[in-house]
Amino acid sequence: MSAVTMVAAINAALRDAMDGDDKVVVFGEDVGRLGGVFRVTDGLSDRFGPQRCFDTPLAESGIVGLAIGLAIRGYRPVPELQFDGFSYPALDQALNQLAKYHSRSGGLVDLPVVVRIPSFGGIGSPEHHSESPETHFAHTAGLKVVCPSTPGDAYSMLREAIECPDPVVYLEPKQRYWTREEIDLPLRTEPMDQAVVRRAGDDVTLVAYGNAVATAMAAAAEAEVQAGLAVEVIDLRSLAPIDVDAVVASVEKTGRCVVVHEAPRTLGIGAEVAALVQERAFYHLEAPVLRATGFDTPYPPARLERDWLPGVDRVLDAVQAVWEQ
Repeated sequence: MSAVTMVAAINAALRDAMDGDDKVVVFGEDVGRLGGVFRVTDGLSDRFGPQRCFDTPLAESGIVGLAIGLAIRGYRPVPELQFDGFSYPALDQALNQLAKYHSRSGGLVDLPVVVRIPSFGGIGSPEHHSESPETHFAHTAGLKVVCPSTPGDAYSMLREAIECPDPVVYLEPKQRYWTREEIDLPLRTEPMDQAVVRRAGDDVTLVAYGNAVATAMAAAAEAEVQAGLAVEVIDLRSLAPIDVDAVVASVEKTGRCVVVHEAPRTLGIGAEVAALVQERAFYHLEAPVLRATGFDTPYPPARLERDWLPGVDRVLDAVQAVWEQ
């Protein structure tokens, strides 16, 4: 085994997918000669040539539109939208065309497109570079939305997404890009639509995804030290569909649930998880489902993001609140 970063794992997944299928093509802003702003696509253009890994104009709508056309012609495009905040100009193509073409064709045309989006905050970046676009995509029928939190999952879930006949929005937590995990590549972890238990516990369930998984793990460890609580941490991994069975199984055991995410609170993934838990595990709940999230404001300047993001203290406050009810 070796210590592999998430950047290296994603790069390896792209390389291995391109090695295995010459219909896999990678493109986006600066992904070719530069290798991407985070160097995720480093070396791919040299290895596979500029026809399979190439730069595009600064036009996100055009990038996704190109991916749709290539998929219709039998390719497996993996476009990159350079930052989360830059994905919004592509929403028309993604929500109206990419998500609906299979249905519009009566099931005759598959669109095996994987839209990679470096997402979320915590890296001290300027405006439009630290957004949480997940609910825009998760709300749209016809799109799968997944988000790894570890290098191993980043590799496995991207390989599975590229093999999937349906369009997948693949959200990459930028803050986790340089975290390392002792793994051997290639590897396959759990299927990308399944949640996993990152830490077992019997007292409170913490549900999280992306960057928030590390925050939830740190809060769970602190809750054990401070209050002797055994907090279970569920990594959703898939946001559309959500693995309801895994969340419900945990809540039936603990009776208490807190959802953690960076996105603003209102109409976030946490609201959907809370509703699903209420529908499926109401009689097991000992307290209302609470959320530890970002605020209902635009993402702040970098100097304020530490206060804006849900940190360990905010999560611990929610854990204490559900435990004391």
